[in-house]
Amino acid sequence: IIIFEGAFHIRIKKLLKVPTETARLLTIGAAVSLIGTAALVHYLLNVNWMVSLLVGSLLIATGPTVIMPILKVVPVRQRVATILETEGIVNDVTAAILAIVFFEAILMNTSSIFDLFPIFILKLGVGLLVGILTALALLNFLKLSLIPPSNAPQLTRLLVLMVAIASFAISNYITPESGIVAAATAGIMIGNSSISYEREISEFKGDITLLVLSFIFIILAALLDLQILLSLGISGVLVVVLIMVFVRSLSVYLSITGNRFTLAEKIFMMAVAPRGIIPASISMLFAIHLQSLGLIREASVVVGTVFLVIFTTVSLEAGFSRYIAEYLDVIPMRVIIIGGGRVGRSLSSRLSDRGESILIIEQDEAQIESLSSGGFSAVLGDGTRIKTLEKAKANNAKILIAATGDDGANLLISQLAKNEFGIDTIFSRVNNPDNVPQFEDMGVIAVSSSHATALAIDNIIERPALNAWMTELSRTGDVQEIILTSSQFTGKTVSSIASTLPSSCLIALIRRDSEDLIPHGDFTLERGDHITLLGRKEDVKTAIKLFHPHD
Repeated sequence: IIIFEGAFHIRIKKLLKVPTETARLLTIGAAVSLIGTAALVHYLLNVNWMVSLLVGSLLIATGPTVIMPILKVVPVRQRVATILETEGIVNDVTAAILAIVFFEAILMNTSSIFDLFPIFILKLGVGLLVGILTALALLNFLKLSLIPPSNAPQLTRLLVLMVAIASFAISNYITPESGIVAAATAGIMIGNSSISYEREISEFKGDITLLVLSFIFIILAALLDLQILLSLGISGVLVVVLIMVFVRSLSVYLSITGNRFTLAEKIFMMAVAPRGIIPASISMLFAIHLQSLGLIREASVVVGTVFLVIFTTVSLEAGFSRYIAEYLDVIPMRVIIIGGGRVGRSLSSRLSDRGESILIIEQDEAQIESLSSGGFSAVLGDGTRIKTLEKAKANNAKILIAATGDDGANLLISQLAKNEFGIDTIFSRVNNPDNVPQFEDMGVIAVSSSHATALAIDNIIERPALNAWMTELSRTGDVQEIILTSSQFTGKTVSSIASTLPSSCLIALIRRDSEDLIPHGDFTLERGDHITLLGRKEDVKTAIKLFHPHD
C-alpha cells in the first residue's frame, strides 16, 4: 500500500521535464549512495558484498513519509522542496526494486552480478505485467460507468485500494518478491491516467497509508531486538556517521552542479536526508528470511544498520531540520497578505504566479476553506492581533500587504508590522482617499482604491493594446523588476547577452543609484542593478532566473 501510494504520485510528464539536477540526483546520486554505503558496510562491518549492497540499496530511499512532513513545517525555497520531494517519491520505488535484486543474490548464494540477470528479468517482467494488467482492468471497469453516481467516489477509492493489494498478491503468487514491482507499476499507471475522483483517491490513500505506517512502526518496534543494534558496536556507529556525513554529501555534490542552487541550499540537501518506513519494513522482512536460513550475522547487520541510520537521521536531521534551514538561511522571506477577499485573492494569485511565497491571513472560516481549496496558503486569524502575526511568522516576511476593506484595521496592521516585526516594505489598501496621508506619514506605501480604479480605466483608454496584453484573464505579457545577482551577466554589455536572453524579452529600464537609465547595446551591467524586463510572461520568468538565480 505504501509503495503504491508513493508511485501513485509519480507523474511521468513531470519526470521527463525535471531539471538536470533532479535527474542527476535520481541516477548519479542514487548510485553514489548505493556504492558508498555498500563499501562502508563491507569493510567496516565485515560482511560479503551482496549483503552490503542489500543494505546500500535499502538506504537509497529517503522517502516521502519523512520528507513531506519536514517540508510542511520548513518552507524552504520551492526548487529545494521540489527536488527533495521528487527524490523521496522516486527513490522509494528504486530502493525497493534494487533490494529485491540483491536479496535474491543472497538466496542464490552468488557473488556474480551476471547470475542475477535471469531472475531479475523474470521478477521485473512478472511485476510489470501484473501491475499493467490490474491497472488496465480497473481503468476499463471505471469507463463502463457501472458504479452508482451516489456512491461513485467512495467505491472508486475502495476499488483502487483493492487493485493495490491485488496486484501485489497476484504477482507474489506467480513469482515471490515481485509484488513490490507490480504495486509500483499499478500505482504509476493509475496515477498518470485521467481517472475520476483523483483528489478523493489521493486523500483516501494518504489516510490509509498513515494508518498503515502507524501500525507498521509499532510492529517493527516490537520485533526489533535492541541487542541487534548494540551488536554492531563502534563500527556500526561509524558506518552511520559516514553515511550521513560523507556518502550523502558526495551524492549531492556530484549531482547538484552549476549555479542554480546556492551553496547553502546544497548543504541543506546534504544535511537533511532522513530515511523512513520503506527501508525499515523491507529490512525487517528480509532479516526474518535470512534468520530462517541460518544467516544470523547477515540478518543482524541488515536490520541493525538500517534501523541505526533511520533512528539517527530522523532524530538529528529531521528533528533539527528547521534549525538547519534557519542557520543556512534557505527559508525564503515570504509575502504576507492580510485579507482574503477579492483583492487579496487576486493579488496572491498574481504574485504566486511570479514565484513569490505567499501567505494569506483571513479571519472568516468560510473564506479560509475557499482559499485552501483554491490552492492558496492561508492562516485563520485576526491580522490586527500580534499572536496571529507571530503564527504567520511575520518576522520572516519581506513584504506585508494590508488588503482588508477597513482602513482602521489596515492602519493598525501596518503599525504592528513596522513597530513589532520590523518589516520595511508595507503596502496598504486605502478605501477612503482622505486617509492616505496617515499611511504615508508612517512610511507605508498607500494604494488608494479610487485612484487605482481611475488608473486602470485610464490604461484601458490610453493604452488599450498594452492593457489587453497584461490583463488578468488573457495576460500573455509581463513586466518585472529584478536585481542582478548573477556573475554570468555582471560586467557584460546588453548587446553581448542578447543571444542568451529569451527571444521575446527585452531590458526596458535599469535603475542604478536612484537613477533611471534606458539601456543601449553598449551599456554595461553591474551587480545590484534593478533591471525592468518586458516581454512574454514565460520568457520574462526565464530571464528572471538568469539574472537572479538564487531566489
